[in-house]
Amino acid sequence: MPDDFRFVILEHMYRVNVYIDGFNLYHAIKDLGDTALKWLDLYALSEKLIRPNQQLREVKYFSAYPTWLPDQYKRHRDYVAALESTGVTVILGRFKEKRLQCKAVCRKEYTTHEEKETDVNIGGHLIADALQDKFDTALIISADTDLAAVVRLARKIATAEKRICTVAPPGRFAKARELEHLFSIPVGKIRGSLLPDRVQTKTGILERPEKYKTG
Repeated sequence: MPDDFRFVILEHMYRVNVYIDGFNLYHAIKDLGDTALKWLDLYALSEKLIRPNQQLREVKYFSAYPTWLPDQYKRHRDYVAALESTGVTVILGRFKEKRLQCKAVCRKEYTTHEEKETDVNIGGHLIADALQDKFDTALIISADTDLAAVVRLARKIATAEKRICTVAPPGRFAKARELEHLFSIPVGKIRGSLLPDRVQTKTGILERPEKYKTG
């Protein structure tokens, strides 16, 4: 193949950015009933979702730490470190404590926590990246219908050549029709995209958590 022909092929690779709603994807995976799938390599999964004429440019993971739950907090921090070692960009929001009253007869108050800023962060990064021409195609992995408005806005302000698509986590396609998902992630692609048992990070080697081991 002549060198100039190879150059033409490379010039026509379309840039893809992937934006992942962390907890939305997590709960979809949790519903599959296999805890090993939670040790998911999001960069490897993103590579499996794009076409041969597309090039993965950036994977952004949006989530928040459950700081009031020590074990989950540690596992989440370790998972974030593992993701960063693969090249994923992590954008963290926060949880806000919320007091509610039981609707049953007892009427007792209890404390819950609500994730904040994730939707805003996804929307902000998506629109900023579109305006700065950082992708040709954007894939937003979520089934949160609160994102529908920002996706419509991003499509409106982006150039006609850009494609902004939503992708459903497994088992969520029919639950968020407002997002008009392009497709749903096959479970097989999840199973084929797990992180190794030992991950080298900036601060040392991380072991896969016991709760996320197979067998």
